[in-house]
Amino acid sequence: MILIANEHEWAARALETLLSPNGYAVLRAYSGRHALELVRSVRLDAVLVDQQMPDMDGAELCRRLREEPEIGVSTPILVVTSASGTRAERMTALAAGAHDVCTHPVDGETLLLKLRTFVAAKRYADDVREQSLIDELTGFYNMRGIARRAREIGAEAYRRHHPLACVAFSPFEPVSDADVSPENGLPARMVSHLGAVCRDASRISDVFGRLGPTEFVVVAPATDAIGAERLFARLQSALEASPITADARPIRLRGGYCAVSDYTSAQVDAVDIMLRATSALRQTRRSGPAIQLTAFD
Repeated sequence: MILIANEHEWAARALETLLSPNGYAVLRAYSGRHALELVRSVRLDAVLVDQQMPDMDGAELCRRLREEPEIGVSTPILVVTSASGTRAERMTALAAGAHDVCTHPVDGETLLLKLRTFVAAKRYADDVREQSLIDELTGFYNMRGIARRAREIGAEAYRRHHPLACVAFSPFEPVSDADVSPENGLPARMVSHLGAVCRDASRISDVFGRLGPTEFVVVAPATDAIGAERLFARLQSALEASPITADARPIRLRGGYCAVSDYTSAQVDAVDIMLRATSALRQTRRSGPAIQLTAFD
């Protein structure tokens, strides 16, 4: 999937006519803001950005795209500039994170060869990332990693007849609409901040994972239901004491948990406990803002 960010219908259509017959699905955006909204909802292989968007220039859009976790450093961004574009404009685009700067009218054969190389590298990076166990933005385990660690912690709890708890959590809308606008890249900052604060507020034995864009879980060994509630309260208190910026409202959490008093006799494995905690979190969401934490029933 390739995103074409270009306000001119004829130019976007010309690029789509080149890309579609060569196996690329195409998505269009007609402003920088629209492009930033779209990248959060689809998984892109590349982005083609016009140098002159109606609400920002191509270099600025490129910089803001790089701040989006869905784009990161590996998704190729190509800025398309007019034939009259200056060297300074090209250098600015490259400094903002563009893989390349192309001159309009675009040489179709050259563009396709560049995309083939860039997209292949991006997909390889995606494969390596997915095979890794760590979420880059938070430093938490990813889904694969937290599932593995949960089983390891469960095996230890089984041998020792210990309790085991999992707490799943996600942020409410933490700040004002202005603060979460695409311009300042705060969603990625918020996730990174949340990860740092939660790690500092937890025990060394607690293990955190990122289940999705806004869902997180902590596997807490030797922790019962009361301990799970205290753990959630401790995380919330730490976030309230550490806003992202001095003038921002603290991040508020909603959560769900599942706990067993003796893992040996629980007849449920650690991954199932984690999934039940996630189910309880989603029940909390359906219950409305008055409910902050729900136990799995």
